[in-house]
Amino acid sequence: MSEQFINLTLDNLEHEHLCCAIADKKHQCGVATKKQWLKDRLVEGHVFRKLDVKGKVFIEYAPLETAWVPVCGENFLYIYCLWVSGSYKGKGYGKSLLEYCINDAKAQGKSGVCVLSSKKKKPFLTEKKLMTKFGFQVVDTLSDEYELLSLSFNGENPSFNDTVRQMRINQKELTIFYGMQCPFIPNCIEQVKTYCDNNRIPLNLIAIDSLQKAKELPCIFNNWAVFYNGKFETVHLLNESYLKKIV
Repeated sequence: MSEQFINLTLDNLEHEHLCCAIADKKHQCGVATKKQWLKDRLVEGHVFRKLDVKGKVFIEYAPLETAWVPVCGENFLYIYCLWVSGSYKGKGYGKSLLEYCINDAKAQGKSGVCVLSSKKKKPFLTEKKLMTKFGFQVVDTLSDEYELLSLSFNGENPSFNDTVRQMRINQKELTIFYGMQCPFIPNCIEQVKTYCDNNRIPLNLIAIDSLQKAKELPCIFNNWAVFYNGKFETVHLLNESYLKKIV
């Protein structure tokens, strides 16, 4: 197993690729947007660590206090994404990346590491099975489906913010809360706009463009959340086929 990993920095950000959108031209606009978002986050202690290959092998995490998610707690690291795909699976890369994050948390004197997951495996969320092998435990739940997992070093644990537990909004039209943490999002927004325009479906897009907005969201959120008829539907990024299932 190669151990040649790279951390993105302000010095190498422009010429290094973002693993998840490496092979898809339609997401290159999102790559530029994500890199701009990262420039502000890296100085806050945000970490994007990847294998030095042209593949999807990376972890992305940040101090919980500055992580754009509706989770509260003191002195934790929050994992946005841990992704190993294709031929790189089964070679220990996920283990190495997660161990790096855990060791980083300990070196910084953090209270632990946390991540959003779910009882059953869901796209765009970290798989629970891997995390429990490392000692992560469920410390908060929502809708008997979504779970906040924590690896605590001192017995303290984070939790979902109280606003999250609403899981409902007053607007009845298709409503999407979105951030720019994921490079897939700009293209997903364009697909949703096109579909809704062509089918005369009312659409309400709400940009989460500040830390405060992210912390005060009325639902679970990693970078994307969908409501329809006032009810929370999914954190699954939408394309046309998935959108048809909802509306």
